[in-house]
Amino acid sequence: MKRIFLRTAAALLAAVLLYPCQAKAISAQKAILVDATTGRVLYEKNADSRSLVASTTKIMTALIICEQCNVLDRMRIPKEAVGIEGSSMYLKEGEILTLQELLYGLMLQSGNDAAVALAIYCGGTVEGFAELMNDKARLLGMTGTHFENPNGLDSPGHYSTARDLAILASYAMKNPVFAKTVSTKTVTIGNRSLRNHNKLLWQVEGADGVKTGYTKAAGRILVSSAVRQGRRLVAVTINDGNDWADHAALLDDGFSNYQVCQIVKKGQCLGSVEIMGGQENRVNVLAAEDFSYALSENEKPHIVLSGPGFAYAPVAEGQEGGFAYVCIGDTAVGKIPVAYEKTVEQFVPEKKHFWENWLERIIK
Repeated sequence: MKRIFLRTAAALLAAVLLYPCQAKAISAQKAILVDATTGRVLYEKNADSRSLVASTTKIMTALIICEQCNVLDRMRIPKEAVGIEGSSMYLKEGEILTLQELLYGLMLQSGNDAAVALAIYCGGTVEGFAELMNDKARLLGMTGTHFENPNGLDSPGHYSTARDLAILASYAMKNPVFAKTVSTKTVTIGNRSLRNHNKLLWQVEGADGVKTGYTKAAGRILVSSAVRQGRRLVAVTINDGNDWADHAALLDDGFSNYQVCQIVKKGQCLGSVEIMGGQENRVNVLAAEDFSYALSENEKPHIVLSGPGFAYAPVAEGQEGGFAYVCIGDTAVGKIPVAYEKTVEQFVPEKKHFWENWLERIIK
């Protein structure tokens, strides 16, 4: 097995392999396509550029409600949540709705009033809820994001990136209440009939979310998700006048040109290392976990062991023995812990009795 010294795992793991697909021609100023199953970025365009993100903000609002509240709870709508500018589910002061009903108004109707009502219920105030949003963004590694409100109304200090929105949506779709909400096409709440603004739910195979957004300053923004054969892709476009067609093309290209393959199986031998001062000279190292990744037809991954290529005795069976990197070309795309296959004891020279040493000297 070829072994090389990798400079830093973080730098290599941050590298992205791009597929030169039809998506090059998409209209968006900023975009990304991510395989949510493996985390691989399949396409990107200005993905780390900060932008206003309009109502796609509500992905974070809904996620926090799903994680921190019981959606069957009922709340009385406060006057602060009535008459909010922009898109609305037309809440009335004093009416009582469940949090789940408000989530439908938030994610299907894109109700800015529903966002404020939920924020007050969960965070006490809009400002308090924004702190919860920013705390969650930090936990998810959304380094290009800052929230100031729960609905996405334009504000200089309220922004995100295509990459961060993809991270957020990939995580949020793992929450069953969130996923059920955003995949709902139509719902009736009292005398309100709500229809999901996300046209992809009707147009694209496997589409199951996530959120539209628009303001004059931000332009058209869309975060989408689709699942085919158990594999989820997430696409994000920012300031895209042709977003429905672009998302359909991105998702179709991602599913057709990449397949998730199991590259490493737990217990698989990935190579061997030299044992210094041991009763045996070498020992095999085994993968401590499975590893799968989305690959195009012509990509051939290979395994590279990290470290100096040796260990000092003793080593124990099952003991952690460093890491192996899964590489495509010169780029590391995965990091797998490895363990020693068997125990190798330290070599200890046999100690001779004084008389044996004396006799050997006499004989010589």
